[in-house]
Amino acid sequence: MKFYPVGNNFARCDMTEKHDDQNVQEEQKEQQEVSLYEKLANRTAEILEEGRKTTDEALKKAKEELASAGEFSREQADKVGNYVRRDLMENARMAKDAVVKSVDPQRLAAGAQSAFSRILTSAAEALSEVAAKAEKNLEFHTGEVTSPGTLTCKDCGKELHMTSTTRIPPCPKCHKTLFRKSY
Repeated sequence: MKFYPVGNNFARCDMTEKHDDQNVQEEQKEQQEVSLYEKLANRTAEILEEGRKTTDEALKKAKEELASAGEFSREQADKVGNYVRRDLMENARMAKDAVVKSVDPQRLAAGAQSAFSRILTSAAEALSEVAAKAEKNLEFHTGEVTSPGTLTCKDCGKELHMTSTTRIPPCPKCHKTLFRKSY
C-alpha cells in the first residue's frame, strides 16, 4: 500500500485491491462463458438427437433459447456459439477422417482377406472334424458284422472284398483287427 500526497494530506492508493477486483471479474466472466459453453453444447446435442435439424440450425435454436431465458446476452451466446460450432466441426472432421481411414480400400482388402482366411480356416477345421468322424464311422473291427463292400486293413493295406453281409475276420495277411470300409 502506498501513500501519495494530496494537498496537505496523504491519500492511500491500493493498486492491489483494484488488480484483485479485476482478476475476480475476469474469473467470473470465464466461468460464465464455460457455463454457457456447456449449456449451449448440451442443448445443441439434445436438439440434434431430436432430429430434423442441421448442426447450424440446432446451434442457432439453442442460442436463441438460452438468450431468451435471460441467463446470457445474445452477444455472449453468439461468441460462445462460435466456440461450440468450431469444436463440433472439428469433432465431425475427426470422425469423418476416422471413418475414411477405417474404410480405406487397402485396409478393406486386407480385412476381407483376413476375414476370408478366418472363414476358410474355420471351414477347414470343421471339415477336418467331419472327416475324422466319418473316418471313425468307416472304421470296422474284427468280430463286427458288416454289409457288402471292401475292407482295407489299416496296418498293411490288404483289401478284403465282402460280397454279402458277414462277420469281419482278422486280416489274412497281418492278423490285425482294424479296417476301413469303402463301398
